[in-house]
Amino acid sequence: MANPKKTVVIGASTNPARYSYMAVHRLVDAGHPVIPVGLKKGDVAGIEILHGQPEISDVDTVTLYVGPAHQDVYKEYVRKLNPKRVIFNPGTINPDWMSELENASIEVVNGCTLVMLSIGSF
Repeated sequence: MANPKKTVVIGASTNPARYSYMAVHRLVDAGHPVIPVGLKKGDVAGIEILHGQPEISDVDTVTLYVGPAHQDVYKEYVRKLNPKRVIFNPGTINPDWMSELENASIEVVNGCTLVMLSIGSF
């Protein structure tokens, strides 16, 4: 991979039917370093799911799989991660938070990580 992007997946799951699970696998397959963050213990794609708000440095991308009703606890955390961009996947769109991130000079993407990976725009 010419340009691997360290990616934090918020809302990571061990359930193969969840899009966050699929995204972690596809990111790993594409050669991106992945840090899954979620509520339940376990691993996905051979990577341990981290809990709470672990310190992570040099984050390129945060991709969200947590709906707006559960995002407040992550707002300050995502700012501290200081990513270059945050991807709001379907079902996670939050216009207020998106504006806050843009005002903090963080790129906001209203898209789908899985589609972006499949068409080479990740």
